Parts: sequence; C-alpha cells; structure tokens
Amino acid sequence: MTANLPSAFINNFLGNAPQWYKKTIIAFLAFNIVSVYTLGTYITGWLLIVEFIFTLAMALKCYPLQPGGLLAIEAILLNMAPAEVVYEEALHNFPVILLLMFMVAGIYFMKDLLLYAFTKILLGVKSKTALSFLFCIVSAILSAFLDALTVTAVLISVAVGFYNVYHRVASGKLSNTAHDHGSDSDLKEHHRQDLDTFRAFLRSLLMHGAVGTALGGVCTLVGEPQNLLIAKVAGWEFFDFFTTMAPVTMPVLAAGLLTCILLEKTAMFGYGTLLPDDVRGILQDFDNEQNAQMTPKHAAQLIVQAIVALLLVLGLAFHLAEVGLIGLAVIILLTTFNGIIEEHQIGKAFEEALPFTALLVVFFSIVAVIHTQHLFTPIISWILDTNNVSPSAQPGVFFLANGVLSMISDNVFVATVYISEVKAALDAGHISREQFDLLATAINTGTNLPSVATPNGQAAFLFLLTSALAPLIRLSYGKMVIMALPYTIVMTGVGFIAVTFWL
Repeated sequence: MTANLPSAFINNFLGNAPQWYKKTIIAFLAFNIVSVYTLGTYITGWLLIVEFIFTLAMALKCYPLQPGGLLAIEAILLNMAPAEVVYEEALHNFPVILLLMFMVAGIYFMKDLLLYAFTKILLGVKSKTALSFLFCIVSAILSAFLDALTVTAVLISVAVGFYNVYHRVASGKLSNTAHDHGSDSDLKEHHRQDLDTFRAFLRSLLMHGAVGTALGGVCTLVGEPQNLLIAKVAGWEFFDFFTTMAPVTMPVLAAGLLTCILLEKTAMFGYGTLLPDDVRGILQDFDNEQNAQMTPKHAAQLIVQAIVALLLVLGLAFHLAEVGLIGLAVIILLTTFNGIIEEHQIGKAFEEALPFTALLVVFFSIVAVIHTQHLFTPIISWILDTNNVSPSAQPGVFFLANGVLSMISDNVFVATVYISEVKAALDAGHISREQFDLLATAINTGTNLPSVATPNGQAAFLFLLTSALAPLIRLSYGKMVIMALPYTIVMTGVGFIAVTFWL
C-alpha cells in the first residue's frame, strides 16, 4: 500500500512498468527540453526518433502508446511540429485509420471460419517446411491484392485461436468455461515445455506470414499504400506498375520464398520448431469435437462467413470502395446475418484495433516532426546532386537510402518525401522521364523491402508486435528483428542487385 499521495502519483505513472523504464522515459522528456535549446530542433528531432524506437522496442514492458504519446505531446509543445501538421498527417493517412478501425474488427467476426479452415491446413500438412512455405506464399499472394494489415489481422486471429484452444486444455479448463489464456497459473506442469515449443512454432509461422505480406505487397499497385501514391505521381496503371516493378520484385519474391525453406531446414534464427505431438493431438481432438458438435446454426454461420469473405476479397481486389468502408460493410453483414445484435458483443471486435489506431496517430506525430524539421532533406539533396552520385548509380543509392530510412520511420512517409522530390526534379528538367521511372522503382522497392528489418518500417509488423498475441507467444521487438534479419539481408541484397544491374 502506498504511504502517501505523492508516492501514489509516482507509482501510478506508467503503472506496472519497471522502475528503470519509468526513469528512462522521464530522462528522455527532461533531456529533450534541454536539447531543443542547446542542440537545436534538428538534432533533437533525430534523438526523438531514437527515443520513440526505444518505446517500441520495450513494447512488452509497456504499451508504446503512453510513453510514445508523452514524447509526441512534448514535441508539439516544444514547437518541433505544429499540431496542424500532425492533423494533416493523420488526415493524409485516414484510409489506414479507417482500415484499422473497421477491417480488423470485421476479421474478428470471421474468426470461426478462419480457425476452422486453418485448423484443417495445420493438421493436414504434416511437414513444417511445407506449412511455413504455404503461410509465406499465401500471405504474399493475398497481400498483392488485399492490404498487408488485413492479411496480418487474419494471421493474428488464427494464431490466437490455436493458442487459446491448446492453452485452455493445458490449463484443464472446459470449453464452456471462462478462461484467461494470458495467465499460466493454472497450467499443468507437464504441458509447460510443450507450450514453450508451441509458442516458438507459432512465432515462426507468423514471421513467415508477415514477411510474405511484404514480398507480395511490393508487387502491385494496391499492395501497399505507398505503391498507390507512387503510381499516382508516376501515372502508372495496374499493369504498368506490375511490369515496371517485376525486374526487382520477382527475383526478390523467389529469393524470399527460398529463404523461407532454408530457414526451416537449417532451424536458424528461431525457425524450424516443430509442432509437438501432444499439441497436435489436442488440436485434432478439438477439430473432431467441433465436427461432432456442428449444429445447423453453426454451419449456417460458417456459410455466411465464407460468403462474406468472398465478397471481401472481390471488394478489395477490384477496389470497389475504400478498404475501411469495405471492412464496415463486412461488420454489418456478418453481425446481421449471424444474429450478433448486442452492443457489448460488437464492442469486443474493436478491442484489438483501437489501441493500435491510437498508437499509429502518435506515430504520425513523430512523422510530423520529421517533416517539419526536414530531417531527410539533406540526404535526398545529396543523392540527387550528380556531382556526388552519377545518374547510373542513383537508383541503387536511392534504394539503400529509402531502405535505411524506412527501417526507422514510416515507409509511406519516406516514399511520399522521396517521390515528391524526384517529381520536382523531373518537372524542373533536372532528370529525364526514363531516369524518373528508374528512381520511382527504386523508391517503391526501397521502402517496401529493407523495411522488414524492424517493426518501425512495416505497419503490419508493428501491428503484430503491439497485438495481444505478441506477449502470449513471447514475440518481442528484439525477437522480431532477429527473426527478420535473414529475410532483410536476402531481400535487400537481391533488391539492390536488381535495381542496380537489372533495371
């Protein structure tokens, strides 16, 4: 019990986060004030990026919304970015906000169908290598036509379903009783080792799938938000975009899929863990039980979910409306025809997405600082100066520069800044149209491929890291970076070679 009111305020600050973490955040906030008046806003801006990355890296100690939000509020108060610019960044990314609010919730109402389908796949494919390859290539194909965040939401929903089924049985809980799968207090001792192995198994599948979203997302005009932005500036249609990017994206896709196979075969970087026999047995029993207890009502619900899933794919593939609005339509259809009409039932679907949506707006505040302080401008100007980099070398340098910046910042923002500068150079007659196309290709692939190195660069990775699933399977920032490292090396290396020599 806290002794007095001041102690209570101190203890309440960031709740149960470790004391050293609380002191570090306070030190950041204090140092930033001193830094602005001594080192200037430009240097402080770069320090702010490092501090924000730290809050993301410590996501399992404290959700990044609170400490990251304090840093963002301080930056605005120190006039490092006007509140109006933050609003403009959020408004510019409103389609992504809509997507998170409604599409992720829509996927929640499909969880029964997803668990049913993926349980069949998991139990039917005995080879871990084949299963991992399947997760990677299916994620790539889906992300080429859907959105990476939507695909990631599917992967998270499936993994949570698997985890909950096993954890419930391992804790000795019946299927119709309340159960907290975040607590291991009721776990039977002989199941603990299997649970650790199962966590590693799920981590590897999710990372293969997450990387797959990047491999597929870079290929098409609708795969990632920045693709559409670049295509609009360049005047490319769907087929133009695909063929222009293909000399880079196709070799990278092949290399990425080969890397998936090699990682499972070599069991390096946290991959290669097999599904324990006891876990497989529990999942098989669950599947048999579900089949035996299948009622006409449940069957009808699965059929409705399958029909709406088909409509979802068609709607996204043909871009019939903004992604978030399609997600809202999914929510309405699924809840209407499956009898979910109570407010508290619907509210549960938004619990996963809204905290991340708030975090993303905080992230836009950091992006606003980058934009206001022109943190990347010197790099862009240096590359475009032919006295420093020859035109033939510019695509490769752009690819690497975009990649490095996308590892620490939002790849949509990096692409926006770079393509705007390159378009201005084209309009001013400083570069040819052919050179512009080469640089646009380098910008798109540079922001999409090396950015898998950290959760900062890929929104899908950040979504996975900050999801409720990450602490369950012990997926930390550092673990993600390590598991993504071989993919980062291969995708960046092959991409650089392709941009430099094959375009």
